Amino acid sequence: MSARDPEPQRLQNSLEYEDGFWSRGVSRLAGVDEVGRGPLAGPVVAAAVILPRDTMVEGATDSKKLTAIRRESLCRAILDTAVAVGVGAASVREIDQDGIAPSTARAVSRALDALSLVPDHIVVDGRPMRRLAREHDAVVKGDQRVHCIACASIVAKVYRDRLMRRLHPRYPAYGWMTNVGYGTKVHMEALRRFGPSPHHRKSFAGVQMELGLEPSGPAT
Repeated sequence: MSARDPEPQRLQNSLEYEDGFWSRGVSRLAGVDEVGRGPLAGPVVAAAVILPRDTMVEGATDSKKLTAIRRESLCRAILDTAVAVGVGAASVREIDQDGIAPSTARAVSRALDALSLVPDHIVVDGRPMRRLAREHDAVVKGDQRVHCIACASIVAKVYRDRLMRRLHPRYPAYGWMTNVGYGTKVHMEALRRFGPSPHHRKSFAGVQMELGLEPSGPAT
């Protein structure tokens, strides 16, 4: 495993990182990113994307920099363009039982398992994942600097947001249609008033504090 921090001036949507592998005959480069480490409710979701050689999905960048409508449009384009896409998740029960870091690694591993092709190499966003039992590189701010990671960040974000919005009609007080599980004012007030739903991460300090409990449980 190794961590790389590309030069800040690298242009968004550049294929420079991928070109370094493609030029050496490594054609199946899987970019991986996860979404949902910080919310108080819902699973953590990861996506893995393998793009065809010399192919770019125009406009794909860090999912946090895009509107929901733009992410949906780009997600469709990525699914149409990619050689393979895999999505994996770790449940609230797993997060509460094992902690967010092991659960994130589990979601990433499941996303890679869901690929229809075995990748030649794996690159993840951020720092090396010591709990991921696969050889991989890690790129700091990879969702802004490596195109296949940017695509993975969009797919993961779209899938997770869709899930939280589907849950909203069953638990409307928490405002998941708009906050998708993050600790907004509306969400926190509903948590104090109604208590946690089955989809809340009860091990998270934010949930425990709103319930007047001392933070405990797996480290986040």
